[in-house]
Amino acid sequence: MPRSLRVAGAQMGPTQRNDSRAATLDRLIALLEQGAAQGAGLVVFPELAFTTFFPRWLIEQDALDVYFEPAMPNPAVQPLFDRARALQVGFYVGYAEKTPEGRHFNSAVLVGPDGAILSKYRKVHLPGSVEPRAGEKYQQLEKRYFEYGDLGFPAVRGPKSWGGPITGMLICNDRRWPEAWRVLGLQGVELVCVGYNSAAYDPNGGDREDAALRTFHAKLAVQSNAYMNATWAVAVAKAGEEDGAGLIGGSCIVDPNGRIVAEAATLADEVIVADCDFDLCQQGKSKMFNFEAHRRPQWYGPITAQTGVVEPAG
Repeated sequence: MPRSLRVAGAQMGPTQRNDSRAATLDRLIALLEQGAAQGAGLVVFPELAFTTFFPRWLIEQDALDVYFEPAMPNPAVQPLFDRARALQVGFYVGYAEKTPEGRHFNSAVLVGPDGAILSKYRKVHLPGSVEPRAGEKYQQLEKRYFEYGDLGFPAVRGPKSWGGPITGMLICNDRRWPEAWRVLGLQGVELVCVGYNSAAYDPNGGDREDAALRTFHAKLAVQSNAYMNATWAVAVAKAGEEDGAGLIGGSCIVDPNGRIVAEAATLADEVIVADCDFDLCQQGKSKMFNFEAHRRPQWYGPITAQTGVVEPAG
């Protein structure tokens, strides 16, 4: 039996700090409906899809709760779940998670066509800093507002209506770290969903990275890692000028050969669609990237034994 799924990437334009939650949710539902109208069984939304990218701001602790979801779903986002279930469409969506114990994570969930959560992921590779950088108008304070993800890189078997693909999730900066992809690859991953909010400038300061270079890097990371793990990948942005700060677009769907098969053309709300044939993953998984035949983990110790660079002596 063919194993194929039409997947939609639901790129979002900017969400301003003063935009209402209801208006943003309406946009998400509209994108979901557009994907469903084009026959998609899965719609992939960006990172932190329900709010502006608030880590660019230094915000007092007592004012942070408005950006966090106390549960998923919750009454504020339930209409998205309800509409998806009515359309029999699954989705991936990123959000700021506040646990019942008061912990904070940059998270995403994968939701099946019946509205049930199939898996949750918490972002592992947090960029930026804890303390704000002096003299910078826009900050990158994810390390201040979120804890490092503690769920690892889980993969799950998608429902039969999707063709049963082994599916994993990453969030934004995770896509730049090949270790994350390889952990998913070692579980046989066939579809990786990635939402992101990536600055159109160097968020760590300096002027050597512009929107064009950062968009190139965003695509390069997804294309190369999709190829090296023989998997489909759907990478979806929140894009455009948000609260005066630029975010790159470049949302794309990439096949197991690393080729872009669908790509956003704007920095606004936009749906891209591709048919993902999961049997195409077997060419890479059984030949060039047959891990069982070719990996030599006894020589990979430094990847897990050290964090920073250790230069050779002399």
